[in-house]
Amino acid sequence: MIALVRRWFDSDVGHSFRTSPTAIVAGLIALVCVVCAVFAPWIAPHNPFDLASLELSNARLPPAWSEGGNPSFWLGTDDQGRDILSALMYGARISLAVGLASVLLSVVIGVTLGLLAGFLGGWIDAVLMRVCDVMLSFPAILVALLIAGVGRALFPNAHDTLAFAVLIVSITLTGWVQYARTVRGSTLVERHKEYVQAARVTGVAPLRIMRRHVLPNVMGPVLVLATIQVATAIITEATLSFLGVGAPPTSPSLGTLIRIGNDYLFSGEWWITIFPGAMLVVIALSVNLLGDWLRDALNPRLR
Repeated sequence: MIALVRRWFDSDVGHSFRTSPTAIVAGLIALVCVVCAVFAPWIAPHNPFDLASLELSNARLPPAWSEGGNPSFWLGTDDQGRDILSALMYGARISLAVGLASVLLSVVIGVTLGLLAGFLGGWIDAVLMRVCDVMLSFPAILVALLIAGVGRALFPNAHDTLAFAVLIVSITLTGWVQYARTVRGSTLVERHKEYVQAARVTGVAPLRIMRRHVLPNVMGPVLVLATIQVATAIITEATLSFLGVGAPPTSPSLGTLIRIGNDYLFSGEWWITIFPGAMLVVIALSVNLLGDWLRDALNPRLR
């Protein structure tokens, strides 16, 4: 493991990372957010899922440094008495899990369909691209809102796991199109190159050519796009939760906390919505900055 890390740092991408202060700061911020989210049960001072430990007398307490604050709740509490700091850690856990899962599923679907469309061409390419055109004609958040709303309507008493599955599927169905179009364009270029023609002449099966030869050469733009799309997926999840069709109300998602705090914003309880909103901005900004750095690092013209 240490050898792999050292080899990565000695590579061109690792050198680009070490010489980019923006990438280092964004990477550290993203790492802190991921660590706090993954190890939330051990790091968080309270468990916002433990309903037995919640007390309504602790509801809407200001941050610890404000007048009337409680040192046990550094960033204050929400309307149910949940610690905002702990809710942020658990909420980031939900947002990152939904974002990564939806992007991974989008990459699998989009890359597969893009390879088939670009390499095989013909009516397969025409049909898949028309489907992409239809999907692009609808706003992504509208499609996700429709699918998530229908899923919640069909399964109103479903378990939280099913609710998260519907949320991931709704984001995936609006995110695979960009990967399919990107991979299709790169595949159209790669399929006419000499190494692909040589593989065809030697009798290699088309599926093996796509998997062993074409796919590794079209993954560069996909990695950059996937990094940026993680932030988009997180914002989409927060938007759906804010509108009430995303994460279940009992889950302290960032979007749910912002929606709850919005009801108390003008009454003075600003911390309920400001801190979750700031957390969402920090996560999205750090991931976008890493995506910009990765795009420049993988571009040979900029080396």
